[in-house]
Amino acid sequence: MKYYLIAGEASGDLHGANLMKSLKSEDALAEFRYFGGDLMQSEGGTLVKHYSEMAFMGFVEVLANLSTIYKNLKAAKNDILEYQPDVLVLIDFPGFNLKIADFAKKHKIKVFYYISPKVWAWNQKRVLNIKKVVDRMFCILPFEVDFYKAWGMDVDYVGNPLLDAIERNVEDESFALRHNLKVNPVIALLPGSRKQELNKLLPEMMAVVDRFPHYQFIIAGAPGLTLEDYQPFISERSVKVIFNETYNLLLNSMGAVVTSGTATLETALLKVPQVVVYKGNALSIAIARLVVKIHFISLVNLIMDEEVVKELIQSDCNPDKIEEELNNILHDPLYRTRMLINYDELAIKMGQPGASSRTAKLMMSYLAE
Repeated sequence: MKYYLIAGEASGDLHGANLMKSLKSEDALAEFRYFGGDLMQSEGGTLVKHYSEMAFMGFVEVLANLSTIYKNLKAAKNDILEYQPDVLVLIDFPGFNLKIADFAKKHKIKVFYYISPKVWAWNQKRVLNIKKVVDRMFCILPFEVDFYKAWGMDVDYVGNPLLDAIERNVEDESFALRHNLKVNPVIALLPGSRKQELNKLLPEMMAVVDRFPHYQFIIAGAPGLTLEDYQPFISERSVKVIFNETYNLLLNSMGAVVTSGTATLETALLKVPQVVVYKGNALSIAIARLVVKIHFISLVNLIMDEEVVKELIQSDCNPDKIEEELNNILHDPLYRTRMLINYDELAIKMGQPGASSRTAKLMMSYLAE
Protein backbone atom coordinates (compact mmCIF):
# COMPACT_ATOMS: atom_id res chain seq x y z
CA MET A 1 0.00 0.00 0.00
CA LYS A 2 0.93 3.64 -0.43
CA TYR A 3 1.27 5.63 2.80
CA TYR A 4 1.58 9.40 3.06
CA LEU A 5 2.78 10.57 6.48
CA ILE A 6 3.08 14.09 7.91
CA ALA A 7 5.17 14.82 11.00
CA GLY A 8 6.04 18.42 11.78
CA GLU A 9 8.59 18.23 14.59
CA ALA A 10 11.37 16.10 16.08
CA SER A 11 9.14 13.89 18.24
CA GLY A 12 6.84 13.22 15.29
CA ASP A 13 9.86 12.23 13.20
CA LEU A 14 10.87 9.70 15.88
CA HIS A 15 7.40 8.19 16.17
CA GLY A 16 6.87 8.29 12.41
CA ALA A 17 10.10 6.37 11.82
CA ASN A 18 9.14 3.68 14.35
CA LEU A 19 5.68 3.38 12.80
CA MET A 20 7.16 3.07 9.30
CA LYS A 21 9.43 0.27 10.51
CA SER A 22 6.42 -1.58 11.96
CA LEU A 23 4.30 -1.00 8.85
CA LYS A 24 7.05 -2.54 6.71
CA SER A 25 6.87 -5.64 8.91
CA GLU A 26 3.12 -5.90 8.29
CA ASP A 27 3.10 -4.81 4.63
CA ALA A 28 5.96 -6.05 2.45
CA LEU A 29 4.81 -3.76 -0.37
CA ALA A 30 4.63 -0.60 1.74
CA GLU A 31 5.58 2.62 -0.07
CA PHE A 32 6.15 5.86 1.85
CA ARG A 33 6.08 9.52 1.02
CA TYR A 34 6.19 12.07 3.82
CA PHE A 35 6.83 15.36 5.51
CA GLY A 36 9.22 14.43 8.32
CA GLY A 37 12.86 14.28 9.26
CA ASP A 38 16.11 12.36 9.25
CA LEU A 39 14.80 9.38 11.24
CA MET A 40 11.89 8.82 8.86
CA GLN A 41 14.23 9.21 5.91
CA SER A 42 16.41 6.44 7.33
CA GLU A 43 13.43 4.09 6.94
CA GLY A 44 13.22 4.71 3.19
CA GLY A 45 10.63 6.27 0.94
CA THR A 46 10.63 9.90 -0.17
CA LEU A 47 11.10 12.88 2.12
CA VAL A 48 9.15 15.79 0.60
CA LYS A 49 9.82 18.44 3.25
CA HIS A 50 11.90 18.45 6.43
CA TYR A 51 10.14 19.40 9.66
CA SER A 52 12.82 22.04 10.33
CA GLU A 53 11.01 24.15 7.72
CA MET A 54 7.64 23.72 9.45
CA ALA A 55 7.92 23.94 13.24
CA PHE A 56 6.54 27.22 14.59
CA MET A 57 5.41 27.32 18.21
CA GLY A 58 3.14 29.88 19.87
CA PHE A 59 0.30 32.08 18.65
CA VAL A 60 2.46 35.08 17.79
CA GLU A 61 5.14 32.95 16.12
CA VAL A 62 2.53 31.26 13.96
CA LEU A 63 1.08 34.62 12.90
CA ALA A 64 4.55 35.87 12.01
CA ASN A 65 5.12 32.85 9.76
CA LEU A 66 1.70 32.51 8.16
CA SER A 67 2.99 32.86 4.60
CA THR A 68 5.43 29.97 5.11
CA ILE A 69 2.73 27.84 6.73
CA TYR A 70 0.32 28.46 3.83
CA LYS A 71 3.03 27.55 1.32
CA ASN A 72 3.68 24.31 3.21
CA LEU A 73 -0.04 23.52 3.33
CA LYS A 74 -0.39 24.10 -0.40
CA ALA A 75 2.66 21.96 -1.14
CA ALA A 76 1.32 19.13 1.01
CA LYS A 77 -2.13 19.22 -0.57
CA ASN A 78 -0.77 19.22 -4.12
CA ASP A 79 1.67 16.41 -3.36
CA ILE A 80 -0.99 14.25 -1.69
CA LEU A 81 -3.32 14.61 -4.66
CA GLU A 82 -0.54 13.72 -7.07
CA TYR A 83 0.59 10.72 -4.99
CA GLN A 84 -2.95 9.39 -4.32
CA PRO A 85 -2.07 7.35 -1.21
CA ASP A 86 -4.17 4.49 0.13
CA VAL A 87 -4.10 6.23 3.50
CA LEU A 88 -2.91 9.51 4.95
CA VAL A 89 -1.22 9.08 8.35
CA LEU A 90 -1.06 12.31 10.35
CA ILE A 91 1.25 12.48 13.37
CA ASP A 92 0.32 15.04 16.06
CA PHE A 93 1.09 18.61 14.77
CA PRO A 94 -2.62 19.61 14.87
CA GLY A 95 -2.58 23.18 13.58
CA PHE A 96 -1.27 21.91 10.26
CA ASN A 97 -2.51 18.33 10.17
CA LEU A 98 -6.17 18.97 10.95
CA LYS A 99 -6.34 21.26 7.92
CA ILE A 100 -4.76 18.49 5.84
CA ALA A 101 -7.24 15.97 7.28
CA ASP A 102 -10.17 18.16 6.22
CA PHE A 103 -8.68 18.50 2.73
CA ALA A 104 -8.05 14.75 2.41
CA LYS A 105 -11.57 13.87 3.56
CA LYS A 106 -13.06 16.12 0.89
CA HIS A 107 -11.01 14.20 -1.68
CA LYS A 108 -12.13 10.83 -0.29
CA ILE A 109 -8.69 9.87 1.03
CA LYS A 110 -8.73 7.72 4.16
CA VAL A 111 -7.28 9.54 7.20
CA PHE A 112 -5.58 7.92 10.19
CA TYR A 113 -4.36 10.13 13.03
CA TYR A 114 -1.49 8.80 15.13
CA ILE A 115 -0.82 10.62 18.41
CA SER A 116 -3.86 12.70 19.23
CA PRO A 117 -3.85 16.48 19.06
CA LYS A 118 -3.98 17.87 22.59
CA VAL A 119 -7.63 18.89 22.21
CA TRP A 120 -8.15 18.03 25.89
CA ALA A 121 -5.95 21.01 26.76
CA TRP A 122 -7.86 23.71 24.93
CA ASN A 123 -10.78 24.19 22.53
CA GLN A 124 -12.21 20.75 23.27
CA LYS A 125 -15.02 21.29 20.77
CA ARG A 126 -12.45 20.55 18.04
CA VAL A 127 -13.31 16.91 18.69
CA LEU A 128 -16.54 17.49 16.76
CA ASN A 129 -14.51 18.38 13.67
CA ILE A 130 -12.04 15.53 14.27
CA LYS A 131 -14.95 13.07 14.24
CA LYS A 132 -15.86 14.33 10.76
CA VAL A 133 -12.43 14.30 9.13
CA VAL A 134 -10.51 11.46 10.83
CA ASP A 135 -11.38 7.82 10.13
CA ARG A 136 -9.39 6.33 13.02
CA MET A 137 -7.57 7.93 15.94
CA PHE A 138 -4.66 6.14 17.65
CA CYS A 139 -3.92 7.59 21.11
CA ILE A 140 -0.75 7.26 23.16
CA LEU A 141 -1.81 8.76 26.51
CA PRO A 142 -3.99 6.67 28.86
CA PHE A 143 -6.47 9.42 29.79
CA GLU A 144 -7.27 10.26 26.15
CA VAL A 145 -9.60 7.26 25.70
CA ASP A 146 -12.04 8.49 28.34
CA PHE A 147 -11.78 12.05 27.05
CA TYR A 148 -12.79 11.06 23.51
CA LYS A 149 -15.46 8.69 24.81
CA ALA A 150 -17.09 11.62 26.62
CA TRP A 151 -17.39 13.31 23.22
CA GLY A 152 -18.87 10.18 21.61
CA MET A 153 -15.75 9.15 19.67
CA ASP A 154 -14.30 5.65 19.74
CA VAL A 155 -10.49 5.66 19.62
CA ASP A 156 -7.70 3.11 19.94
CA TYR A 157 -5.22 3.32 22.83
CA VAL A 158 -1.97 1.80 21.58
CA GLY A 159 0.44 2.62 24.39
CA ASN A 160 3.26 5.13 24.11
CA PRO A 161 5.88 4.81 21.34
CA LEU A 162 8.50 6.39 23.58
CA LEU A 163 8.58 3.05 25.39
CA ASP A 164 9.57 1.41 22.10
CA ALA A 165 12.38 3.88 21.53
CA ILE A 166 13.66 3.54 25.08
CA GLU A 167 13.46 -0.26 25.02
CA ARG A 168 15.51 -0.37 21.82
CA ASN A 169 18.11 1.93 23.29
CA VAL A 170 20.97 -0.10 24.72
CA GLU A 171 23.25 2.02 26.85
CA ASP A 172 26.61 2.48 25.19
CA GLU A 173 29.08 1.71 27.96
CA SER A 174 31.76 3.62 26.08
CA PHE A 175 29.71 6.83 26.13
CA ALA A 176 31.18 8.20 29.36
CA LEU A 177 34.72 7.33 28.28
CA ARG A 178 34.32 8.79 24.79
CA HIS A 179 33.06 12.08 26.18
CA ASN A 180 35.27 12.20 29.28
CA LEU A 181 32.36 12.19 31.75
CA LYS A 182 34.16 10.54 34.65
CA VAL A 183 35.60 13.79 36.07
CA ASN A 184 32.40 15.40 37.42
CA PRO A 185 28.76 14.25 37.64
CA VAL A 186 26.66 15.37 34.69
CA ILE A 187 23.66 17.67 34.45
CA ALA A 188 21.92 17.36 31.08
CA LEU A 189 20.43 20.40 29.38
CA LEU A 190 17.60 19.79 26.90
CA PRO A 191 16.67 23.24 25.53
CA GLY A 192 14.31 21.98 22.82
CA SER A 193 14.46 21.30 19.11
CA ARG A 194 13.53 24.74 17.73
CA LYS A 195 15.75 27.79 17.34
CA GLN A 196 13.16 29.96 19.08
CA GLU A 197 13.40 27.66 22.11
CA LEU A 198 17.17 28.05 22.16
CA ASN A 199 16.80 31.82 22.08
CA LYS A 200 14.38 31.85 25.01
CA LEU A 201 15.68 29.04 27.21
CA LEU A 202 19.36 28.43 26.67
CA PRO A 203 20.45 31.77 28.17
CA GLU A 204 18.57 30.91 31.38
CA MET A 205 20.19 27.47 31.47
CA MET A 206 23.66 28.82 30.77
CA ALA A 207 23.35 31.34 33.61
CA VAL A 208 23.17 28.42 36.07
CA VAL A 209 26.34 26.64 34.90
CA ASP A 210 28.81 28.65 36.99
CA ARG A 211 26.72 28.04 40.12
CA PHE A 212 27.49 24.32 40.04
CA PRO A 213 31.29 24.18 39.69
CA HIS A 214 31.49 20.52 40.69
CA TYR A 215 29.15 19.37 37.91
CA GLN A 216 29.60 19.02 34.17
CA PHE A 217 26.80 20.52 32.05
CA ILE A 218 26.14 18.95 28.64
CA ILE A 219 23.60 20.06 26.04
CA ALA A 220 21.62 17.44 24.13
CA GLY A 221 21.91 18.66 20.54
CA ALA A 222 18.61 18.50 18.65
CA PRO A 223 18.23 16.93 15.21
CA GLY A 224 18.05 19.59 12.53
CA LEU A 225 20.28 22.00 14.48
CA THR A 226 24.05 22.39 14.28
CA LEU A 227 26.83 23.26 16.70
CA GLU A 228 26.82 26.79 15.25
CA ASP A 229 23.23 27.22 16.50
CA TYR A 230 24.38 26.60 20.09
CA GLN A 231 27.75 28.36 20.01
CA PRO A 232 26.50 31.93 20.62
CA PHE A 233 24.94 30.84 23.92
CA ILE A 234 27.86 28.82 25.23
CA SER A 235 30.38 31.67 25.10
CA GLU A 236 33.59 30.78 26.98
CA ARG A 237 32.02 28.10 29.14
CA SER A 238 33.27 24.52 28.79
CA VAL A 239 29.82 23.16 27.99
CA LYS A 240 29.70 20.37 25.42
CA VAL A 241 26.97 19.77 22.86
CA ILE A 242 26.42 16.10 22.05
CA PHE A 243 24.21 15.18 19.10
CA ASN A 244 22.23 11.99 18.45
CA GLU A 245 22.89 10.46 21.88
CA THR A 246 20.26 12.02 24.13
CA TYR A 247 19.28 8.75 25.83
CA ASN A 248 22.91 7.90 26.58
CA LEU A 249 23.43 11.41 27.91
CA LEU A 250 20.42 11.12 30.23
CA LEU A 251 21.47 7.66 31.41
CA ASN A 252 24.77 9.19 32.49
CA SER A 253 23.22 12.25 34.19
CA MET A 254 22.45 13.01 37.83
CA GLY A 255 19.78 15.51 36.86
CA ALA A 256 18.39 17.46 33.93
CA VAL A 257 16.88 20.81 32.97
CA VAL A 258 14.29 20.00 30.31
CA THR A 259 12.15 22.15 28.04
CA SER A 260 8.48 21.21 28.25
CA GLY A 261 7.56 18.67 25.59
CA THR A 262 8.08 15.00 24.83
CA ALA A 263 11.55 15.15 26.38
CA THR A 264 10.07 15.52 29.86
CA LEU A 265 8.42 12.11 29.54
CA GLU A 266 11.57 10.54 28.06
CA THR A 267 13.62 11.90 30.95
CA ALA A 268 11.18 10.50 33.49
CA LEU A 269 11.03 7.06 31.85
CA LEU A 270 14.83 6.98 31.95
CA LYS A 271 14.58 7.75 35.70
CA VAL A 272 16.48 11.06 35.67
CA PRO A 273 15.29 13.70 38.18
CA GLN A 274 14.44 16.89 36.30
CA VAL A 275 13.17 20.44 36.41
CA VAL A 276 10.86 21.43 33.54
CA VAL A 277 11.21 24.88 32.02
CA TYR A 278 9.33 26.89 29.43
CA LYS A 279 9.48 30.47 28.22
CA GLY A 280 7.73 31.77 25.12
CA ASN A 281 6.46 34.96 23.57
CA ALA A 282 4.67 36.93 26.33
CA LEU A 283 1.55 37.49 24.22
CA SER A 284 1.41 33.83 23.17
CA ILE A 285 1.59 32.75 26.80
CA ALA A 286 -1.07 35.26 27.85
CA ILE A 287 -3.43 33.93 25.19
CA ALA A 288 -2.63 30.33 26.13
CA ARG A 289 -3.42 30.98 29.79
CA LEU A 290 -6.84 32.25 28.77
CA VAL A 291 -7.76 29.18 26.72
CA VAL A 292 -5.80 26.25 28.16
CA LYS A 293 -7.89 23.98 30.36
CA ILE A 294 -5.13 22.03 32.13
CA HIS A 295 -3.20 22.61 35.34
CA PHE A 296 0.19 21.39 34.10
CA ILE A 297 2.30 21.69 30.95
CA SER A 298 4.64 18.69 31.31
CA LEU A 299 3.50 15.25 30.17
CA VAL A 300 4.83 13.75 33.40
CA ASN A 301 2.50 15.83 35.56
CA LEU A 302 -0.41 15.55 33.13
CA ILE A 303 -0.32 11.76 33.12
CA MET A 304 0.13 11.52 36.88
CA ASP A 305 -2.42 14.32 37.46
CA GLU A 306 -0.19 15.82 40.14
CA GLU A 307 3.03 17.80 40.42
CA VAL A 308 5.76 15.19 40.16
CA VAL A 309 8.30 17.54 38.59
CA LYS A 310 8.59 21.28 39.14
CA GLU A 311 7.46 23.45 36.22
CA LEU A 312 9.13 26.84 35.85
CA ILE A 313 7.15 28.89 33.32
CA GLN A 314 7.80 32.39 31.96
CA SER A 315 9.01 34.68 34.79
CA ASP A 316 9.59 31.65 37.01
CA CYS A 317 12.00 30.32 34.39
CA ASN A 318 15.03 32.18 35.69
CA PRO A 319 18.50 31.18 36.92
CA ASP A 320 17.64 31.55 40.62
CA LYS A 321 14.67 29.21 40.51
CA ILE A 322 16.42 26.73 38.22
CA GLU A 323 19.34 26.68 40.67
CA GLU A 324 16.98 26.13 43.61
CA GLU A 325 15.26 23.19 41.94
CA LEU A 326 18.52 21.63 40.78
CA ASN A 327 19.75 21.79 44.38
CA ASN A 328 16.57 20.00 45.45
CA ILE A 329 16.90 17.14 42.98
CA LEU A 330 20.67 16.79 43.39
CA HIS A 331 21.21 17.35 47.10
CA ASP A 332 17.94 16.61 48.94
CA PRO A 333 17.76 12.78 49.24
CA LEU A 334 14.10 12.72 50.29
CA TYR A 335 13.03 15.06 47.48
CA ARG A 336 14.98 13.06 44.92
CA THR A 337 13.67 9.71 46.15
CA ARG A 338 10.07 10.92 46.09
CA MET A 339 10.45 11.96 42.45
CA LEU A 340 11.97 8.60 41.49
CA ILE A 341 9.15 6.70 43.26
CA ASN A 342 6.63 8.75 41.28
CA TYR A 343 8.55 7.87 38.13
CA ASP A 344 8.03 4.18 38.96
CA GLU A 345 4.28 4.77 39.22
CA LEU A 346 4.35 6.67 35.93
CA ALA A 347 6.05 3.71 34.23
CA ILE A 348 3.27 1.40 35.44
CA LYS A 349 0.61 3.76 34.07
CA MET A 350 2.36 3.94 30.71
CA GLY A 351 2.18 0.17 30.21
CA GLN A 352 4.33 -2.01 28.00
CA PRO A 353 6.37 -1.26 24.85
CA GLY A 354 5.02 -2.20 21.44
CA ALA A 355 2.93 0.87 20.53
CA SER A 356 4.32 1.13 17.01
CA SER A 357 3.68 -2.54 16.29
CA ARG A 358 0.16 -2.43 17.76
CA THR A 359 -0.65 0.67 15.73
CA ALA A 360 0.63 -0.86 12.48
CA LYS A 361 -1.44 -4.02 13.04
CA LEU A 362 -4.57 -2.00 13.77
CA MET A 363 -4.02 0.19 10.72
CA MET A 364 -3.68 -2.87 8.50
CA SER A 365 -6.86 -4.39 9.91
CA TYR A 366 -8.83 -1.18 9.32
CA LEU A 367 -7.44 -0.85 5.79
CA ALA A 368 -8.50 -4.42 5.06
CA GLU A 369 -12.13 -3.73 6.05
